[in-house]
Amino acid sequence: MISKIRALSGVFYTLLVIPFTILLMYCFQNAQRKIRQITAKGFITLFGVQAKIEGELDPSAQILIMNHQSFMDVIYLEAIHPNNLCWIAKKELGKPFLYGHALKAPKMILINRESKKEVVFLLKEAKDRLEHGRTLCIFPEGTRSKGEEKFLPFKSGAKFLIEHFNLKVQPIVFCGTRKCLDIGALKFNNTPFSLKVLPSFTPQGEQWFEELKEQMQTEYSKMYLESKGQ
Repeated sequence: MISKIRALSGVFYTLLVIPFTILLMYCFQNAQRKIRQITAKGFITLFGVQAKIEGELDPSAQILIMNHQSFMDVIYLEAIHPNNLCWIAKKELGKPFLYGHALKAPKMILINRESKKEVVFLLKEAKDRLEHGRTLCIFPEGTRSKGEEKFLPFKSGAKFLIEHFNLKVQPIVFCGTRKCLDIGALKFNNTPFSLKVLPSFTPQGEQWFEELKEQMQTEYSKMYLESKGQ
């Protein structure tokens, strides 16, 4: 019951605060990053969200590649990262009026992952954001996982994008965010979660993407077993 009440409070916070956030982002475009960060930090502070962080964020990294369990992944990274982040998400997320403008106002990149024609659009938009000093963020699994021990398969779009622009990559591994917040199920247990920030690198070799997934999976498996007390 407490979890559901907390989740409803989170929804209420969103409905109350996000419209003002969107309005401010449209009115003060040069301050969009600061506006988003204040909103995210407000959520983290209000609900007393706790996370264990290992590793250091690299401001020079051009793209962050992460596993995805919960909307908490986005909220928390928006709150703590020093750079102006640009999330790459599926186009369907831009359709709801409120959430859609929360993505469109700060010029997040919304793509149709099922269409091969979207590759040209993605490259064009990514080039624009990189030229404006923004850090791209992508979930190669393509959707939220259930927070179980194994990652979903990584889609090749992230690999193509990174290789095309020869981007400096920083991997981040989240564990426990779905248990903390599952907004779709109206569950907000607010349990502590963890994230490990791995060293940034510029890809080399033919198998770097597969090796990266294996490295991230290995780190996640350790974190998952620790969270289970094993």
